[in-house]
Amino acid sequence: MSRFKPRQAFGHASSYKLLPLRFRRLPWDETRAFVSSMAGDWLLMDMADLQRFVSHELSADSPLLADLQARHLAIVETDRSSLSPLLSQIRTRKSYTVGGPALHIFVVSLRCHHTCSYCQVSRQATTATAFDMAGSHAEQAVERLFEWPSQELTIEFQGGEPLLNFEQVMGITKLIVKRNVSERRDLRFVLASTLHDLTESQIAFLAEHRFKLSTSLDGPEWLHNANRPRPGRDSYRRTLNGIDLGRRWLGEDGVSALTTLTKLSLEVPEAIIDEYRKLGLHSISLRPLSPYGFANRTARRTGYSTEDYLAFYAQAFEHLVAVNRSGYALEESYASLLLSQLFTSFGHGYVDLRSPSGAGLGAVIYDHDGRVYPSDEARMLAAMGDDQFALGDVSQPVTSWLSSPVMA
Repeated sequence: MSRFKPRQAFGHASSYKLLPLRFRRLPWDETRAFVSSMAGDWLLMDMADLQRFVSHELSADSPLLADLQARHLAIVETDRSSLSPLLSQIRTRKSYTVGGPALHIFVVSLRCHHTCSYCQVSRQATTATAFDMAGSHAEQAVERLFEWPSQELTIEFQGGEPLLNFEQVMGITKLIVKRNVSERRDLRFVLASTLHDLTESQIAFLAEHRFKLSTSLDGPEWLHNANRPRPGRDSYRRTLNGIDLGRRWLGEDGVSALTTLTKLSLEVPEAIIDEYRKLGLHSISLRPLSPYGFANRTARRTGYSTEDYLAFYAQAFEHLVAVNRSGYALEESYASLLLSQLFTSFGHGYVDLRSPSGAGLGAVIYDHDGRVYPSDEARMLAAMGDDQFALGDVSQPVTSWLSSPVMA
């Protein structure tokens, strides 16, 4: 009889090390957890397996350990070369932290035709020209724009309603194009507008500079007019006229739309999806209200609970999936962003989902009065009287903004 037990009686020694990870129990199944690495890889694990893993109880030949290594959650060899794939993936996903902000928003006016009760940007009357961006501020903002190292620059004009100060839109665009002859950056222009009163001469200028248009469409006519009141009660008709004009000059993909959801909107999820399909739109953003500006003051009338929003979203998304199965391609943009985060190793341009925060690294906002903010939300908060997140103003160099407490 052998003095030794057979080889199979001994477990394989395991000397793996844990790499940084996060985990959270699944709300619908507390026996399982979502586990993710610092590079964005992930898997679903039984809590019992997770406990064995973090307690270093997995054997060296465990298929689970091999899977965890492939997802950068564990490592056996600790030399630098074995970490190269992880470092490369992190570098790819976090490249925005060193490239400088790619999105630059110019708020050329706070004036607007509408009287939306949920307005997030504290709009002003159409006659209040004091809330237009001055030429001196525009010139300084363009100077600051080119101080950033970003090779790709998206310049977006917002309001209020930017068409009410279209002279400044043209002036800033021409300044940027002229400066770019020597700078040689990759430019992309966007106008975020209701598209009401868009003229042939304006769209001709936008087409010349290859603008993309982003507008607001909240659903069928009765809902859009209720959400976005204006004199004449014809907001929906004017929006569709603007979309049609934009498409004729810029092409079908030259105009996109966003929807804002009020309490009234939550009652008709299918109707909102169907309206986008009817108008030939292939992307919809089912975003909830943001608690800024007038939306904060009218929350009792237009707002809703998170639970109500999620119930709406579930119904809307189920209908959207049915629409896609019928042969019509329609994406929900926020869901697409989340899925791209989960299933690709690349970063994206959506600053709200970046870690570390995209504020000041992904976007810069040049407000009508020359103040500068690291995010649109910081600008909205300042309009409510809290400017603690302001970077500075357009007269200061970018290096001054980067050394401000906000960016610390």
